[in-house]
Amino acid sequence: MSQTSASAAREILKRLHDVMAARTPAQAKLNSVVQIIGEALNSEVCSIYLLRDGVLELYATRGLKQEAVHVTKLALGEGLVGTIAEAVETLNLDEATSHPNFAYKPETGEELYHSFAGVPIVRRERAVGVLAVQHAEPRRYEEVEIEALQTVAMVLAELIAGAGLIDGLGTTGRGTRDTGPLRLSGLKLVEGMGRGFAVYHQPRVVVEHTVAEDTEAERHRVYSAFAKMREQIDKMMREAEFGTAGEHHDVLATYKMFAYDEGWGRRINEAIDSGLTAEAAIERVQQRTRMRMREIDDPLLADRMHDLEDLSNRLLRIVAGQLGTAAQMGLRQDSILIARNLGPAELLEYDKRRLKGVILEEGSLTAHVTIVARALGIPVLGRVSDVRRTVADGDPLLLDVTQGVAFVRPTPPMEEAFEAKQALSQKRRAEFAAMRDLPPISVDGRRIALMVNAGLRDDVAALDVTGADGIGLFRTEFQFLVSATLPQRERQQRLYRDVLDVAGDRPVVFRTVDIGGDKALPYMDHAPQQEENPAMGWRALRLALERDALMKAQARALLEAAAGRTLNVMFPMVSEPWEFDQAQKLFDAQRAWISSRNRMLPTQIRYGTMLEVPALAEVLDILLPKIDFLSIGTNDLTQFLFAADRANPKLAERFDWLSPAILRFLRRVVVQCDDANVPVGVCGEMGGRTLEAMALLGLGIERLSITPAAVGPVKAMIRSLDLSRLRPKMAEWLALPPENMRTTLREWAEAEGVAIS
Repeated sequence: MSQTSASAAREILKRLHDVMAARTPAQAKLNSVVQIIGEALNSEVCSIYLLRDGVLELYATRGLKQEAVHVTKLALGEGLVGTIAEAVETLNLDEATSHPNFAYKPETGEELYHSFAGVPIVRRERAVGVLAVQHAEPRRYEEVEIEALQTVAMVLAELIAGAGLIDGLGTTGRGTRDTGPLRLSGLKLVEGMGRGFAVYHQPRVVVEHTVAEDTEAERHRVYSAFAKMREQIDKMMREAEFGTAGEHHDVLATYKMFAYDEGWGRRINEAIDSGLTAEAAIERVQQRTRMRMREIDDPLLADRMHDLEDLSNRLLRIVAGQLGTAAQMGLRQDSILIARNLGPAELLEYDKRRLKGVILEEGSLTAHVTIVARALGIPVLGRVSDVRRTVADGDPLLLDVTQGVAFVRPTPPMEEAFEAKQALSQKRRAEFAAMRDLPPISVDGRRIALMVNAGLRDDVAALDVTGADGIGLFRTEFQFLVSATLPQRERQQRLYRDVLDVAGDRPVVFRTVDIGGDKALPYMDHAPQQEENPAMGWRALRLALERDALMKAQARALLEAAAGRTLNVMFPMVSEPWEFDQAQKLFDAQRAWISSRNRMLPTQIRYGTMLEVPALAEVLDILLPKIDFLSIGTNDLTQFLFAADRANPKLAERFDWLSPAILRFLRRVVVQCDDANVPVGVCGEMGGRTLEAMALLGLGIERLSITPAAVGPVKAMIRSLDLSRLRPKMAEWLALPPENMRTTLREWAEAEGVAIS
């Protein structure tokens, strides 16, 4: 907010303060408010619409016909006013009728006015009204005028709430919610099961006083709160449970960067200059952040904005003198945490012995909190719409993220089924743990290579826990996704060396960075506009070959980290052999540079590719003589083969991995690889499901790289399977596919006594 904006807002607030203090009816106050704002902004029309009985009612106006007051009403989403309230966004138009949602209300006499600007009146994150100004002359309102309106809207929220003029905002009690059992569905962020009572992460701090009496005193309160907040963040970084190394530490470092951001503090100071209290100033800046978040299409950038929201909430609680989150008040029993979103530092404050799971209204697979929760082993269910309106504080909850569901206020039969599944799960985990040192050898003596997928330094510990043969896919992009800036070569090298050290003699396959597309980095502008189809866009090896400085740095980091050892490198998203040639040539150049300086090199470098793009299967005869191994990425391959976006919920379950089309395609690839004597494996989710893994083994694949949690079940399946009996049957089924391949495979497995979970 500029100095001019601050003084404009301050002038209005001084006059509004007197209006609010007067002992006059609420309607009279609103009538005075529209006069004050209209005069201060030299605007011919100023109107206030309030949400009553689910519709926006014109409550006061200067400039429109007075007979329209309490008569003109708009539904949420109707007209410009309804659009502002529904989207909780600001509109600023030089010609109101040009907007597609414009709705003419003849009783108001507004046909005289062309320009229009409106801001939402927000209370507890929800629009409860709209403040609008209009002018006869077509013009856009200045930024200083819009910022003054937004500041005034905060004060109005306090006035109208105190006067009881708006719809009830709901409570945390049972009165506004169902009391019966409920099943909620969401996105599986961190799998697992948990049982506990609902605890709201953050009882909302409601700003009751918005107009400051003493600006300097408010500024001092904010300075003190900033100092205390930064002290808390520094303490968390020192005491984080998983130590000071790894991607989790990078997450907190990014979070700390926001905490020390001078621009954020400056914006709060400017809001105080406009006449707001410390609490109102923080809330004012937070509202603008939320509006920006609604406009962000980039999921990575949106996640970083959530970190800033988390810090704003923390600062607001400190300045308001509230204990704040449930973590700071302490969990008294086994709990499931409920939140709109959650910052990584706030998750770390909870007692891990009592915290049994998290349910988020938002959340994503790449969010900082997801990465940290995965490291801590806390189940997280995300994208559960309206959870904060349907679950009451203290409600009993059953969380089953393996199925992507949560049961609220469960019935006794629901609890019994959950307990049985949890007991079975624990029993199976114990059985699988007991098999850790047993080799994955089939009944007929075939030794299968069973490896794990990883992406974080701490994931490597799964090798010892599961007894896996190695890491078949190390996703190097995770380090890039959780960093505030491009990771320097030294940091990359340190990570790769640590991973190799922990793995010891077991092989690690490093996939070069797969960023771009839907894994965009906020610090890398890889495309001039948002891609319409990011999964098939400028990503992975395509991007890395163009930004060869990024790939050169990674190549050197990998080569130096693997000095004296075998280095396994795999290139993602290869579509044609020349792309592999270019990537290998880049690595060879870095190898020559290191050698020219008499530095130690890997004893052996094995190069491989991912087969995700179907076109590559048509040129395998050219590619196979050049590579040491091939890994089939079934996740991307399936969506490309079926032209079905796996992120689209309508298509997620439509195409089956056990479709003859998929299996026939994979069989042709296996035959070509076998003929060329090139090892082939699968490193997609398909290999981690026992029935699908059995089918892959039946096709001739003998190397799987899967999630650590899937190693036990898949190993049990392998040790109960006679491949000499399955492979002839698979050949029959592929030659003449049965009506339902999945059913046929399951029936055969049951008849043969194969352990299918």
